[in-house]
Amino acid sequence: MDPRTRDVLKRLGVGEAIDSACRDTGWSRAEFDAWWQQETASRAPRCDGEVPAPVSGAVSLERDRWGIPHIVARRRDDLWLGFGYAMAQDRLFQMDYLRRKGLGRLAEVLGPGSLPMDVVARTVGLNRIARRELERLPGETRAILDAFAAGVNAWIEQCGDRLPIEFDLLDYRPEPWSPVDSLAIEGEFRWYLTGRFPVIVVPELAKRVLGDGPLYRDFLLGEADEEAIIPPEAYADLPRDPTARSRGPVGQATGDSEGTGSNNWVVAGRHCRSGRPMVASDPHIAFEAVSCWYEAHLDGDGYHVAGMAYVGMPAILCGRNERVAWGITNNICSLRDLYQERTDPDHPGCFLFDGRWEPADETVEVIRVKEGEPVPLAIRRSRNGPIVDQILPLPGHQTGPVALKWLGADHGGWLTSLLAMGRAGSVAEFREALRWWHVPSFNLVVADVEGHIAVQCAGRIPIRAIPERGYRPGWDPAHQWLGVIPFEAMPHAVDPERGWLASANNRLAGDDYPYPLHGTWTGGYRAVRIRQMIEAKLAEFAPSHEGRAPRGFALDDFREMQHDTKSLRAVRCLPPLLAALSHETDPRVRAAVTLLREWDGRIEAGLVAPLLFNAFFTHWSRAVAAARFEAPAAELSARQVEGIAGRLLVDDPHGWFAAGCREPALRQAFIDALDHLARRLGPNVEDWQWGRLHRLPLKHVLASRGDLGQLLNHGGGPVKGDMTTVCNTGDGPEWLAMTGAGYRLIADLGSDGLWAVDAQSQSSCPGTRHYADQLHAWSVGEYHNLPLDRAEASLIAVERLVLRPSS
Repeated sequence: MDPRTRDVLKRLGVGEAIDSACRDTGWSRAEFDAWWQQETASRAPRCDGEVPAPVSGAVSLERDRWGIPHIVARRRDDLWLGFGYAMAQDRLFQMDYLRRKGLGRLAEVLGPGSLPMDVVARTVGLNRIARRELERLPGETRAILDAFAAGVNAWIEQCGDRLPIEFDLLDYRPEPWSPVDSLAIEGEFRWYLTGRFPVIVVPELAKRVLGDGPLYRDFLLGEADEEAIIPPEAYADLPRDPTARSRGPVGQATGDSEGTGSNNWVVAGRHCRSGRPMVASDPHIAFEAVSCWYEAHLDGDGYHVAGMAYVGMPAILCGRNERVAWGITNNICSLRDLYQERTDPDHPGCFLFDGRWEPADETVEVIRVKEGEPVPLAIRRSRNGPIVDQILPLPGHQTGPVALKWLGADHGGWLTSLLAMGRAGSVAEFREALRWWHVPSFNLVVADVEGHIAVQCAGRIPIRAIPERGYRPGWDPAHQWLGVIPFEAMPHAVDPERGWLASANNRLAGDDYPYPLHGTWTGGYRAVRIRQMIEAKLAEFAPSHEGRAPRGFALDDFREMQHDTKSLRAVRCLPPLLAALSHETDPRVRAAVTLLREWDGRIEAGLVAPLLFNAFFTHWSRAVAAARFEAPAAELSARQVEGIAGRLLVDDPHGWFAAGCREPALRQAFIDALDHLARRLGPNVEDWQWGRLHRLPLKHVLASRGDLGQLLNHGGGPVKGDMTTVCNTGDGPEWLAMTGAGYRLIADLGSDGLWAVDAQSQSSCPGTRHYADQLHAWSVGEYHNLPLDRAEASLIAVERLVLRPSS
């Protein structure tokens, strides 16, 4: 590489401004932009021709117009080596970033700013968990990880000096890939899906303020919480939990905010135009410049599966094979507890348990920091797990030592199950493949070509004798786990009479479920809306009295559902809000009320009413939190009071507000919202379209370093939907679209392959055509076909790379 190029990239990587680099090199900005485009384009992976690789036979990587690889090999190791090679071609820096995140080694390359993330990973022990997991994997899973790693390393070796540009920006080179790296990524993803400290910290803080009475129970209750995934008849004959000593509700809402989550549903073949079942899935996760999902089609050694993987994990997470299709959502059941530990100066270094003082276990890890001194991290452990109070969100760290007990520290099995799922030939085989899976807990909808459909709660849920949403006393044996719910008793339903099943991070089952589920699910509005749309379509498809044949669900029907923008929160909350504002004389309020009264609750980018409503609801939730909590607990709680905030628009039966204060606070929240929007967008209410603030910024993980955001970010346009719509585009500061359904998938088992789209596209290589080429299609509702048929895949291929044995 040209020394000047290397120097400029290093300077940009440490945060130097582009203008400064231009002055020192004598470039104009136009010359700089041309250089950058040439430099990034030159690093695009080679996807045509033949290359040597450590394979035993030829491996074909055929890519379609979107850069999605169709990987064909005869032998197992060659197939997964090809998968690792293709993924590394497209995502090498992202893979390295994610493994470092899982191993707690980001500060080595990013500097002190990423030290807090390393501290979390090391304290939870994700690096140690990955090493233990590797030791107990089945032989086939380990062999696939070895082959995948060999493929990644083959690509690293072939890159030479032309690595993804982020490596030169940060001035380092990737280490060889190993199986433990993939497991570290898997472990960090499991933690991301199930850790979520605020879900416990906020209820604990709330209980300390509200007590353990009706106010607290109402605080814990989410929105539309009655909407359950599993029909009651599915568990009518299930034996009851023999270990439970006391029973409370199987779960309570007020978990993550509505901005996170996912949707999936499955419809039986008798309701579908093709005569076979259909599956839809759109996992919701943070939007970034580079997708965390990786689409592929794998063909060989008993695998003939297409869909998307999580980057760094060698398995299809969501998709279909020739006989089975499936979709995923996080069911958000609690797989961890926080234990308040008791200490005593007379027993230093000990924690109390069952009347005895037990010595703490302590280890010290050293975190290396780029351009800084190594940081020693002392990690203490009680019998319940690592002490984590220093990494809890404020003010959760102020209560003394708190220990984390997490199922993911001792049980995994996710990757092994994913591999078995890809080869399942029926719903029954698919469900059996899930026996290995302990963490995370997902809801999987599944269908097969024989017409069977099901929903299965994958993973395990700890059994607790005592219900508790806040901290548990670490010294009390009655609060220790009693085991996990057996696989056969995990919530599931097969072939329900109604002919469909759906989940949207809502309640798993009613409080009469035989085992306590300890759910921390979000509200049920998206689930209710999915049910409404399915039932409306079924009524539309029903034969008329003239005997007209039913039409049935098809691709366009599922696509329409995935893009639905109806907010049931708005539908439910508008009447009491409008009633409370009916006597207001302020012209701004009157103009806003007129727009809200004419609105049908659809969150479209070009409408004003969605911004009025969401701005109000944000300010109202803050007012509700502030009525009971002091800062910073009020700020932390504002997103988790949304359930009670909606109910407080109607009534305040338990006295959340002081007498006579609720309605004035409601009106003031609306005025505060109008003032806020006027400061942001000007005085004219008619100009306050939702899309002016609800925009999709696709930011790179290095975007905050100097001007790199100008070079690596994309997106930024207005988007429809919000945090409560099936077309979920999330919520963030100032109502930005920060999370949502970036990936959407539809599979019809009456046809070949599947239909999908990924807003963040296939490649992580800026300057290449697959860095952002699916964003427009995603925004307008277009999907691409990912065929299973080998001949069909070859017909749509635009690039063909063959890996040949090196010898």
